[in-house]
Amino acid sequence: MGKSEGVIRLEAGGPAAIGLTPMTLDPADFQSPLPDQHIHLYYEAPEIGLSVGVWTTTDMQEAFGPYPGDEFMLLLEGRVVMVDGDGGETAIETGQTFVLRNGIPISWKQEGFLRKLFLLYQNPAEAPPRVETAAGGILVLDPTTPGADLTPVDDPIGGGQQRERVIFTNDAGSLTVGEWESSAFASQPQPYGVHEFVQLIEGAVTITELNGEEQQFQAGDVFFIPKGTHCGWRAEGPVRKYYVAVT
Repeated sequence: MGKSEGVIRLEAGGPAAIGLTPMTLDPADFQSPLPDQHIHLYYEAPEIGLSVGVWTTTDMQEAFGPYPGDEFMLLLEGRVVMVDGDGGETAIETGQTFVLRNGIPISWKQEGFLRKLFLLYQNPAEAPPRVETAAGGILVLDPTTPGADLTPVDDPIGGGQQRERVIFTNDAGSLTVGEWESSAFASQPQPYGVHEFVQLIEGAVTITELNGEEQQFQAGDVFFIPKGTHCGWRAEGPVRKYYVAVT
């Protein structure tokens, strides 16, 4: 696993000096021959069931059953089909972002190689939802199309003009997926009150941590900020992002 604090940049191949680690798989989890799967966890907090990383797989189909957590994913390579209990199929293509609701009855059907960046959350302290159908539990987002229903933020930061929309909230109310946009702004450094996973869709930002370390992120970059990280944001022009906030 990578560092557990500070702003963490996610890369498709994992950290250059580490790469990805082969996974040990259980045949009971599949209705197909075992695939080859590799993973790198950039961040993990087992006490709240939170993990962030990059994952790859070859052809496979998982056993049908409740999905193990709320998950936000950016598909970097490949194509996947989610098969629901009624035989319906939802396809997700390279470049798309998607969200799966904890507990929905589905099977992950994979043809060919796939690579994704992800945030997975299944808090052991929260009662798992009882979900009878996958309807409404598979959300496919298109980063190339801005949301039409963004509304002004009540308390904008750093002098910018900001709008956002909530796309998904999990059953426990402890995870939120949203879309956010801003004009140029500069926020004051302060401790982060949530864990935040960011997919930067448009623009560029510079994030400065308490020790003075700066990281610059461009459209297409993905990063994660653990709760408690002390940092400030600066953008010289418009920015837009998808975000996952875990409280």
